[in-house]
Amino acid sequence: MKLDILAFGAHPDDVELGCSGTIAKEVSLGKKVGIIDLTRGELGTRGSVEIRDNEARLAAEILGVSVRENLDMRDGFFVNDEAHQLKIIEMIRKYQPEIVICNAIEDRHIDHGKGSKLVSDACFLSGLRKIETRLDGVLQEAWRPKVVYHYIQWKNIEPDFVVDISDFIDKKAESILAYGSQFYSENSNEPITPIATKNFLESIHYRSQDFGRLVGVEYAEGFTTERYVAVNSLSNLI
Repeated sequence: MKLDILAFGAHPDDVELGCSGTIAKEVSLGKKVGIIDLTRGELGTRGSVEIRDNEARLAAEILGVSVRENLDMRDGFFVNDEAHQLKIIEMIRKYQPEIVICNAIEDRHIDHGKGSKLVSDACFLSGLRKIETRLDGVLQEAWRPKVVYHYIQWKNIEPDFVVDISDFIDKKAESILAYGSQFYSENSNEPITPIATKNFLESIHYRSQDFGRLVGVEYAEGFTTERYVAVNSLSNLI
């Protein structure tokens, strides 16, 4: 299956927190979108791997993505080496996306920056035909996405561009709240973590509101890019 957009996250819920409004919008426009989680989030303080797996499936259904896969890398300990790059390359060649979205280039959680560089490097290597990968025994064709974008996570990184998600903020919030084990609930007896506070839950809206405010819309998501952003004409800007 060829996809238009393939979004990667170091952990299940990274994509939802970073760019689920954009994903929901692109799906509504008829784009085929997939999600690849690098790890199962097994080192997470709250919940369990099995609970997180079910939450990820529910979030994917909410967003209407075409596919979601998990590469089962080691949470906290995956590295940017040949073996891990080849796993990413197999996914890129399998789905042949025009656009790849991945973790923030720098963030509080060490897996976010590592995952960002791993995916970015693999996107380049995937275009080299002398690197051979096979899927179900069949040699894969080389494929390099046109662009790689990085969503914004814990840190307030200055975006290179923002996407208007005003009509999709509720879908974004719904997909995030699918991860009930991870976020704030006044009835929970689980330990408090930085993302399991009321303030963090409220930040889903107020951070998107702030990006939106700066460009004259209600809600937006911010991204950074590895190259200049180009438009066909000035009229494409909002």
